[in-house]
Amino acid sequence: MPCSEKNLFPMETEVHQLESYNIPITMILFFDAILRYNIAHAKKWDFTALNLLCTEYLEHCEAQHLFEVILPAMVDLALSAPRLCTMPIPLLKSRMNHSLTLSQEQIACLLANAFFCTFPRRNSRKSEYGNYPEINFYRLFEGTSLRKVEKLKTLLCYFRRVTQHRPKGLVTFTRQALNNPPDWESSQTLLTRLHITCEGRIEDNGYGMLQVDFANRMVGGGVTGHGLVQEEIRFIINPELIVSRLFTEALEHNECLIITGTEQYSEYTGYAESYKWKCSYKDETPRDDWQRRCTEIVAIDALKYRHFLEQFIPEKMTRELNKAYCGFYRHNANVKELSAVATGNWGCGAFGGDTRLKALIQLMAAAEAGRDVAYFTFGDAQLMKEVHKMHSFLTERRVRVGKTRTPNLVFVVFLFAAVPVNASAIPSVTSA
Repeated sequence: MPCSEKNLFPMETEVHQLESYNIPITMILFFDAILRYNIAHAKKWDFTALNLLCTEYLEHCEAQHLFEVILPAMVDLALSAPRLCTMPIPLLKSRMNHSLTLSQEQIACLLANAFFCTFPRRNSRKSEYGNYPEINFYRLFEGTSLRKVEKLKTLLCYFRRVTQHRPKGLVTFTRQALNNPPDWESSQTLLTRLHITCEGRIEDNGYGMLQVDFANRMVGGGVTGHGLVQEEIRFIINPELIVSRLFTEALEHNECLIITGTEQYSEYTGYAESYKWKCSYKDETPRDDWQRRCTEIVAIDALKYRHFLEQFIPEKMTRELNKAYCGFYRHNANVKELSAVATGNWGCGAFGGDTRLKALIQLMAAAEAGRDVAYFTFGDAQLMKEVHKMHSFLTERRVRVGKTRTPNLVFVVFLFAAVPVNASAIPSVTSA
């Protein structure tokens, strides 16, 4: 922690330096303070993206407000760490089931420190934190990518909001391991209900459901760098997710991270290169008895395939079934009270997963966990029709999960990829 007595960095943190100037923060002072504290990286880091935002993408009055109001307020927030975080933050290490609950104000303080890059020994994979994600924001400041400009707009919207009105709720982070996976081949479970649509998004239309984060094993993926797909977008519109990178070790094959209570602060349009911050968002999701927003997100990381057919190897499919099931099941839960899973093309795109195979795997895992599924195909109407037809075929014949297992799984996937789908072009379909 920046405020720890055991922090061996040889000088005051740069937030103290910024405060001590006793004059309005300028871009040069901001850059200088960060580099003085991170002297080993002073010749490597650059702030081109932040400079680009302030000089070309913000109005003069907006840039002035950033340096005269928002950044000084963030300095105060970062310096409140000794008061807000009176004990070391526990680490969610691999191979352990453990939960950590933080206040939203504590999270805001920690993220302000991440913005100022004050976490010692977190800028290199060679430290004892080499198996943890990056937490300092220095990669967000570098380069000329317009992705980073839009990401910075989104994150600064969050900091403006939390410095104006300190949030009052709590957020819980739970690392969960699956030590006794199901015997998939002998499972007698029937598939549960499916609602599938090519319209809408998990975060917008998955209210009250378990919402899937298509995660990297280093949770958050490239959120503090260049990445800007499903996981990174969710992390920047719900920035409290980012703090999980401070204490969550890389996920093992049988682990997931469950986050309950994060708040959404921004709206956006587009995806990846077309992503744009739209405006501030007022999250009115009700709170539970712990004062957590009733938003439950689960981070599950899919395998990345070099070759398309690799994913149809039985051991690879079993791994994905177990990973999805780890995210969906809840120990000692009343199955009748479990919400549906809001998900989509998990592990597809850059990870090379086949959309139909991944859909069927998630349907099987959700059934075994006792949950219905709401599936968002992100505009792919053909996939919507194919998965609906596949689900209807299996449910009408009361095919058990064990019978859907390999090699039947491969047969079902390719059957519905090859057979023409004649369903009408409707935005969503629901199967019992």
